[in-house]
Amino acid sequence: MDIHALKRQGFTISEIARRTNHDRKTIRAYLNGQREPGVRESAGPDAFEPFVDYVIARLTEDPHLWAITLFDELVPLGFTGSYPTLTRQIRVRGLRPACTACAHVTKRANAVIEHPPGEETQFDWVEMPDPPEQWGFGRKTAYVLVGSLAHSGVWRGVISPSMDTPHLLAAMTTLLALQGGLTRVWRFDRMRTVLDHTSGDLVPQFAAFAKHHGVTAVVCRPRSGNRKGVVEKNNHTAAQRWWRTLPDELTLEQAQASLNAFAAGQDDRRREGELGTTTASALFVNERLRPLPAMVFPVIVTEERTATRQALIDWRGNRYSVPPELAAAKVTVSQRLGADNIDIATISGAVIARHRLAQPGLGITVRDTGHVTALEAVAMASAPPGRPHRRKERIPPGAAARQAAAVLAGTAAPSTTVISLAAYEQAAKNRNTLR
Repeated sequence: MDIHALKRQGFTISEIARRTNHDRKTIRAYLNGQREPGVRESAGPDAFEPFVDYVIARLTEDPHLWAITLFDELVPLGFTGSYPTLTRQIRVRGLRPACTACAHVTKRANAVIEHPPGEETQFDWVEMPDPPEQWGFGRKTAYVLVGSLAHSGVWRGVISPSMDTPHLLAAMTTLLALQGGLTRVWRFDRMRTVLDHTSGDLVPQFAAFAKHHGVTAVVCRPRSGNRKGVVEKNNHTAAQRWWRTLPDELTLEQAQASLNAFAAGQDDRRREGELGTTTASALFVNERLRPLPAMVFPVIVTEERTATRQALIDWRGNRYSVPPELAAAKVTVSQRLGADNIDIATISGAVIARHRLAQPGLGITVRDTGHVTALEAVAMASAPPGRPHRRKERIPPGAAARQAAAVLAGTAAPSTTVISLAAYEQAAKNRNTLR
């Protein structure tokens, strides 16, 4: 640009060369159009040119073919360049075609999906890594079930230790109560706890759950995840704005309360409605949700726990007692949704305790009187006799120790043994005389 500008001002080629610090032949080549800025002339023949057709053919057949695999194919064909040379040539020449079948949703045509009020709720699991240890999940991943109303975008979430069918139904029961009602349709991806991939039908237990609530369950078609884009965006928000900054010291109940407050705070975010820009809470008013059933669906949630040495197990923020013989042993805890008690069983399935549920998160201990008495008896029976020794107790050498020390030192007095014959005399007097 400078060269052409100086030429238009009437400068000679020699003057332009002095001002730009270039050779006169270079200036003349740019002015004559023989050279272009940013394009260097090759010093020799293009060594990659003979292989262009093969690379194009292979990448057209398989757009996802790894470059290193292509490099392994080209070397026997006489390619002498390096692997970085191959990747650079593919990138510079634009040889790899875009795969339209696998293109991201933003790179293909999208249809606007209308969601009338009260029509659809979208559900999806979000994996949350590294939950706090005090939650007692016993694994490196926690799960959050997110439910989003497709029309308004209002969402709620429930923390769960597992994604199996009982935990899914329990989390959905809590989530529906948080949302305050039912839509006509539930939408899921192709999770195996909802869809039987062999038959293509709903899992029987989940089908009964949907029938109990009078809702139609819809599963997305394969590779059609954009059908539930509302919940996907809320998943990203929950993971990046809530879970990422969750303190370690929170209990499970406190974390759930924190998630409820965060999700409720998202109701004021701006949304595009029929009348222009509005908020999610304003659109929620028009959802017209149906009321929940009076009876809770009878699903039983079972989790494994390890009893403490005090014969206690943790459950929903409280502690419950087990028989003392199960101290430090593994047990299973079962709770039926809607019931006011829990059953504690051995690993083999024998129920050994039943407790009335306390309010979750109170941190109280519920003990059975029989368990307390048995635990005290076991503890007393296993206690050693006498008073245990203190770590800094003073215990000087006793008489026996002093006598043994005197013998070792050679200062012990000679032992004098006195035998009394009185016992023998008495025995002789009482003996009968032989006749």
